[in-house]
Amino acid sequence: MVVQSHVLRFLSRPAVSGDRACAWPVLALQLWAAGAILMATLGAAVPAWAQSATVPLTLVTQSGKHVFQVEVMRTPDDLARGLMFRRTMAKDRGMLFDFGKTQPVAMWMRNTYLPLDMVFIDRKGIIANIAENTEPLSEENIVSVRPVLSVLEVNAGTARRIGLRAGDKVLHPLFNKR
Repeated sequence: MVVQSHVLRFLSRPAVSGDRACAWPVLALQLWAAGAILMATLGAAVPAWAQSATVPLTLVTQSGKHVFQVEVMRTPDDLARGLMFRRTMAKDRGMLFDFGKTQPVAMWMRNTYLPLDMVFIDRKGIIANIAENTEPLSEENIVSVRPVLSVLEVNAGTARRIGLRAGDKVLHPLFNKR
């Protein structure tokens, strides 16, 4: 490729010249170009959230068991991003936020275009409270009524459709190990 050969010639230049003031920008640009070539070569342009695997989660209500496929968010970046910027989610999908410890939790809908039901779950897998039909793009805090371990986000209307209520049980390995 012509572009690659020009970039490779640029990369082979020494990063430090007689003018020390330009050394850092040149080095930074060389590193950026090397990373771009490596990513293009390896095809690593797909964001991590798009590669997220799903696992089954079951909500046990009076109407029966309802199985969802959920992405589990654990890292600080994943917990902060959540469902931001997504425009659709299948009816049987959701996102489970694992906070790693039981604590009071406040969520919001910043940059989230989907109306959601937020299900606040304690360490035993018991639903503490549900915030139904949350407002997209809102920065208003949506809080747990008591300390919880996790929050499940599903499409708005899901809780009503399946009869989900506080006190119902959530089955998932996250709650079995505690």
